[in-house]
Amino acid sequence: MTPAMLEDVVAFGYDRTSLDAIARPKTALAIWWRPLPDAMKAGLAALDLDTVDDVTLDLDADAPLDDALRNAGYPDDIATPLAADIGLLLRRQAALTGDDRLRLRLEVIETDACRRFHADYVTLRLLCTYAGPGTQWCRAAAPDAIYEVPTGAVGVFKGRMLLDPPTVLHRSPPIAATGGQRLILVIDPIRSNDGM
Repeated sequence: MTPAMLEDVVAFGYDRTSLDAIARPKTALAIWWRPLPDAMKAGLAALDLDTVDDVTLDLDADAPLDDALRNAGYPDDIATPLAADIGLLLRRQAALTGDDRLRLRLEVIETDACRRFHADYVTLRLLCTYAGPGTQWCRAAAPDAIYEVPTGAVGVFKGRMLLDPPTVLHRSPPIAATGGQRLILVIDPIRSNDGM
């Protein structure tokens, strides 16, 4: 399946405004195809993910994050650019959802968490993998054709609170057998954060 065949439900683009396509009624996934900055990519590649704690915060979209990341064990040379990038994504998610109060999760995944394809019980979920394999997705009608939101790229998935039944499903890629790890950012509007 080519991207052109997916354009009815999936939108791709190369700048942050690409995510605005999620507002279209039939669009279930908007992807901002972007590489991580080289310095951040190098810093994250050198980071021992076993030395950092998961971060879960309910916060305003413009809240500073540097201290929270440092307190979780991120060194300054990673905490500062990572906080800036997450801040940008918080503001994008706030603009998309119209909700300035958001729930942020920055987690190290070492298991086959969320290994089944699913749609979350939220309005819009923003996902960005900073290290390790990216989030996998498929059309609900074609579950054998599996795609990946690349590491560094940003995906906004329409949840069941806006599109039920879902047309696009996603999952965390199976990694337990490989010994691999992922560093993933999840941002939900607080008013719809009850679902997984």
